Amino acid sequence: MKKFLCFLLVSVSILALSGCGGEGDQTAEGLTPVTLNEVAHSIFYAPQYVAIENGYFEEEGIALTLVNGAGADNVAAALIAGEADIGFMGCESSIYIYNQDSDDYFINFAQLTQRAGNFLVSREPMDDFAWTDVKGSYVLGGRAGDIHRSM
Repeated sequence: MKKFLCFLLVSVSILALSGCGGEGDQTAEGLTPVTLNEVAHSIFYAPQYVAIENGYFEEEGIALTLVNGAGADNVAAALIAGEADIGFMGCESSIYIYNQDSDDYFINFAQLTQRAGNFLVSREPMDDFAWTDVKGSYVLGGRAGDIHRSM
């Protein structure tokens, strides 16, 4: 059900924004071009990828271009530069820009995922895993420099 809601939210968001374009904003096929810049490719966006591969956006009149921004700062820069119509990222970039007294700041209007997309993996199989098993271990984060010593 959550995957369906995520897909529905993405679709409604893109449809709503694509309706803002003028008549000159269409491809030769009569589709409205929309560039979506996502912070990273993520399993949490799987419904979106399925919709793209199955042509659902084209069926709704949208020529979707998906870009991997490789970080919220890059997604924000693409939005500011007009290289993206929609950006999937956390609210931190919106807050940074708003706090700089920008006249044109981002508006976050939805939460696509409930939590950060982090997974704990092991090099060796662990039967009956418990969180206490990582006590005293090093945990590598998803970003450069994110190495945390477990307590």
